[in-house]
Amino acid sequence: MKTAVWWIRRDLRLTDNQALAAARQAAEQVIPLFIVDPFFEKSEYTGRKRRFFLWGGLHQLDVALRQRGSRLIVRYGRPQEMLAKILEEGKAEAIFAEEDFTSYARRRDSQIAESLPLHLEAGVVVHPPGTVLKQDGDPYTVFTPFKKNAWLERPLPQQSSILPAPNTINTPKSIQSDALPGELELPEDVLFPPGEAEAQRRLQYFARNGIDQYAQDRDTVALNGTSQLSPYLRFGMISVRQAVVTAVTCMKNASSKEARKGAETWLSELIWREFYVHILYHFPHVLHRSFRPEYDEIKWRNDEDEFAAWCNGRTGYPLVDAAMRQLTTTGWMHNRARMVVASFLVKDLLIDWRWGEKFFMQHLVDGDPAANNGGWQWTAGTGTDAAPYFRIFNPTSQAKKHDPEGEFIRRWLPELGDVPDDYIHEPWEMPPLVQKSANCQIGEDYPAPIVNHHKARDWTLAAYKNAREA
Repeated sequence: MKTAVWWIRRDLRLTDNQALAAARQAAEQVIPLFIVDPFFEKSEYTGRKRRFFLWGGLHQLDVALRQRGSRLIVRYGRPQEMLAKILEEGKAEAIFAEEDFTSYARRRDSQIAESLPLHLEAGVVVHPPGTVLKQDGDPYTVFTPFKKNAWLERPLPQQSSILPAPNTINTPKSIQSDALPGELELPEDVLFPPGEAEAQRRLQYFARNGIDQYAQDRDTVALNGTSQLSPYLRFGMISVRQAVVTAVTCMKNASSKEARKGAETWLSELIWREFYVHILYHFPHVLHRSFRPEYDEIKWRNDEDEFAAWCNGRTGYPLVDAAMRQLTTTGWMHNRARMVVASFLVKDLLIDWRWGEKFFMQHLVDGDPAANNGGWQWTAGTGTDAAPYFRIFNPTSQAKKHDPEGEFIRRWLPELGDVPDDYIHEPWEMPPLVQKSANCQIGEDYPAPIVNHHKARDWTLAAYKNAREA
């Protein structure tokens, strides 16, 4: 055919882009199209920083396309209407897009395919939902057998599978584009420069300098011990196939057991990401309700003042507060800290996990419906493969274990900067004279704990027990 549309959704890259490759193979000319969908613009779950990161990524993609003789075409409106117009304007005969698996994406694509020539290609995950099933055809609901019995048993991508970025892309000059927002820039505190080039740089740096120590460093919140690639995977600025190939290559070339363990652990995290995509696909109700229906009966306290204290990093528990300020400032939070703050909200304050899930989506640059929901339901004990309902993280012991020197706490809570090491994890224990010398009066400069962790544990266990019995 003469012309095809490459409909860009979560694949803001040229390297290893299977939808782009299919469009180029099918047609002489390709129209790279991004549609600004009002569904996402109006959603309460859309985060400001994540939107700006997306805009920046699209600007970078446009630059890369122009270097190849093409350009990004942008339209604002309902996807079905915009696609129909582009097909007519460009006399295009097919639309190629990377398949997405959220409930909205599946409804949207199903409706569009009824009237327009839409072709869906792989890319969001290595093994798409429906291809990793138990022998009886049912989906897996426990991670370990999903990983060991099925996911790892399927063929893994090889370096030779990675599609290089094309040197040229022929795009019709007659197609007009709306303008992307040009004045929107990420705040300086958001340390994620958008775009494919940065994603490639980070992956290469992590493979050389971080993955060997990943298993031992990833839970220390003050260290840059993780890949910090999640925002780029979220928008497909790098392909998950390339990430998996990197992990497997590092495993094969590891110089020690420790290094191999690091690569294996990171690969496992990538498989967790796939697992939650599969769960959302097979059990779409998890976006609104507990995977385990008995926990829909929990009688939440839902104290709005306590929720506000949690959102603003004013709970009186230093690790919780430092992590929440990291989130609201940078649009990112260390994964260990995500588990701690989620446990505190749900199991110390007995606030509905959906409140926290929504707040995360409003602030995370890497906010992804499947991974975010899976993580929250895991911590809340309401989901598939969940932490047991009686596992309640102690925010103080977690801080002592994963931020032993209080470096992360002091970085994000300057009011605790002069607090002695002996009290950094429990500042409310400081005697009055120590508070004075540390310039930190509890209740004034820094709040006293808004809840007693040990008492909260009792009421939470009772609430979960009652829900199970009901």
